[in-house]
Amino acid sequence: MAKEKTVYTCTECGGTSPKWLGKCPHCNAWNTLEETVAESAAKHRFQALAKSAPVTTLSEIEAVDVARTPTGIDELDRVLGGGIVAGGVVLIGGDPGIGKSTLLLQALDALSHQVRTLYVTGEESGAQVALRARRLGLDGSRVRVQAEIQLEKILATIEDEKPAVAVIDSIQTIYSDQLTSAPGSVAQVRECSAQLTRTAKATGTAMVLVGHVTKEGSLAGPRVLEHIVDTVLYFEGDTHSAFRLVRAFKNRFGAVNEIGVFAMTERGLKGVANPSAIFLSTHGEPVPGSCVLVTLEGTRPMLVEVQALVDSSPIPAPRRLSVGLEQNRLAMLLAVMHRHAGIACYDQDVFVNAVGGVRISEPAADLAVMLAIQSSLRGKPLPRGFLTFGEVGLAGEIRPAPRGQERLKEAAKLGFGVAVVPKANAPRRPIEGLTIHAVERVEQAIELVRGL
Repeated sequence: MAKEKTVYTCTECGGTSPKWLGKCPHCNAWNTLEETVAESAAKHRFQALAKSAPVTTLSEIEAVDVARTPTGIDELDRVLGGGIVAGGVVLIGGDPGIGKSTLLLQALDALSHQVRTLYVTGEESGAQVALRARRLGLDGSRVRVQAEIQLEKILATIEDEKPAVAVIDSIQTIYSDQLTSAPGSVAQVRECSAQLTRTAKATGTAMVLVGHVTKEGSLAGPRVLEHIVDTVLYFEGDTHSAFRLVRAFKNRFGAVNEIGVFAMTERGLKGVANPSAIFLSTHGEPVPGSCVLVTLEGTRPMLVEVQALVDSSPIPAPRRLSVGLEQNRLAMLLAVMHRHAGIACYDQDVFVNAVGGVRISEPAADLAVMLAIQSSLRGKPLPRGFLTFGEVGLAGEIRPAPRGQERLKEAAKLGFGVAVVPKANAPRRPIEGLTIHAVERVEQAIELVRGL
């Protein structure tokens, strides 16, 4: 089969060149030329998958929910929005060795009892996949396996096997004969992803693409890869910890920012039904510098312990270090505490940590961080069963957090008895077993905690 003609296209201006150059001759940008299929050869390759439809008024279009096939793993279904969608394309990325292949093999095994499944491995041999399956206890698995990295052969296998779900592990190892560049290059990743997506939409086969990540933690390859697919999942967690988080950053068929929590065991990844238990330390007695926060991940309220350590600094410029929380926000909170509550930490080292390796990005963690810092500075622990949440403004006001009622109900369910919350989040009806103190200002919250 003759190779199609390729050209080099500038990612900045779109100009083309018949050969690779260090500098684009059109816009003079450096290292922006990438190999692509020539327009004449690729003219009909990405034609529309459906017939052209007339222009229709939005209110006249029938809205129908897409059918989903549960994977058999509840935490994964939560992140996907209920299950696998026929013809949907899912991209999952994560650090090497974190458990992407393990999780997908478990999901395919559960799905194989309902539908036909295919596992295409480009990084391992069939024997290595079988060895992992034995280790996971999947002895009688019906999953079909193919060890192949050539795109055209993979597409032919999908056409013959007609699987309902196919996993490509990984997209960076696949190459197409249409391009001369090496597997993993920008052109190969973009071309192979586009062809697999087109096949998924045309045949109804759900595709799951495994992607590598860069040292910064983002998905390797062109950014357009995330735009092509329907769902983008990130596998997070420390390889030294037994717990993993799967987070949705894009989902055309469900909610984003949902997370699934898994525990790595000898038999693979197991879903954690009550993730709050892993993010709370088990202290015999309350300790200074510890405060429990109710954070929201997607639709799930989770209780996370925020720990702070304040100690006199031996150096002129005290350290400000936060793990799992935004460091710039820590500096802002210390300034607010000094200005509005009279608590000075300018000669103290301040360390803040979110227990369990969880990353908290929402501003509702502000009040918990602040109360943990003042607890450590005074050397006095917060009361047993204490929790809080709320955003702190530069003017010293405490702003409400979304869905405060659900946060408080989750805390009461887990046995917490005292809560300090923003005034706007105070429930109209009392919650059984939970004493709620509503505050409006930072100084009011700190004064209240000192009296508990």
